[in-house]
Amino acid sequence: MEVLLAALILILDQGTKLWAHSVLRAKPLVLIPGALELTYLENRGAVWGLMQGWRIVFLIATFLFLGIMLWFYIRKRRDMSLLTRIILALLFSGAVGNLIDRLFLGYVRDMIYFSLINFPVFNVADSAITIAACLLILETFFVKTGKTTFDLLGTCFSKKPVQGAEHE
Repeated sequence: MEVLLAALILILDQGTKLWAHSVLRAKPLVLIPGALELTYLENRGAVWGLMQGWRIVFLIATFLFLGIMLWFYIRKRRDMSLLTRIILALLFSGAVGNLIDRLFLGYVRDMIYFSLINFPVFNVADSAITIAACLLILETFFVKTGKTTFDLLGTCFSKKPVQGAEHE
């Protein structure tokens, strides 16, 4: 299920980026005047355009992050809750979506702009990562079963099993 979710998000991300490149480069599309518009932006930095020109660093960091995520997923998948698998699918697809842009284009294509609060322009991959972070925070504060993402990650580096993390 999580593989399908990641694939769907990745397809949606790359599809909207292709559409934005071909349609929005000429003229932004105002959806809600003064609040929400679709525009095309090439971001050569990180979040909010910070660290412009650090492409190699971002590529290395993303490959390392994806490698750790895959190692964690392969090692602990049987013990993961559905929520943990969804969090990983969102993180993975978001990271891969932006990695594809950085690797092949040298920049990330962004297109969603909340002009009401002048929020930085972002894309579907960024949204997936943000949703995953929010779910991770909620899981950390509200799930107390010993099967949270952080609990399982901790068991990867210790010899003691986490209580309640038995195979389902």
